[in-house]
Amino acid sequence: MTDKRIYATGKRKTAIARVWMKEGSGAFTVNSRNFDDYFTRDVLKKIIQQPLEITNQMGKFDFYVNVDGGGIAGQADAVKHGISKALCEFDAELRPILKKAGFLTRDSRMKERKKYGQPGARKRFQFSKR
Repeated sequence: MTDKRIYATGKRKTAIARVWMKEGSGAFTVNSRNFDDYFTRDVLKKIIQQPLEITNQMGKFDFYVNVDGGGIAGQADAVKHGISKALCEFDAELRPILKKAGFLTRDSRMKERKKYGQPGARKRFQFSKR
């Protein structure tokens, strides 16, 4: 594979991560910034690298990620989802490993919308009989 890039989209809550993957030395760029500068918490870095660690692909690919929306934790999960999908596109034999770990399932939990005539999604105005 010479200079072939693989594209995948990962999502979590309102965060969307567009992931481009190509064979390389393990460089990681997020929103034109260094990986360590963008994701400063160690927990988030570990979450993102989980698909690579579980498939023994650490340091074999360069990633260019464009992530938008949501908070930093949701973005990390979106990047993890995108990397997992890109790895499946690269090698179909990795799919059972990633599927068993639950990395290919989009976590669809989102904030429930506010209902009209009420102060919030579930909250109701106080009931009074009289």
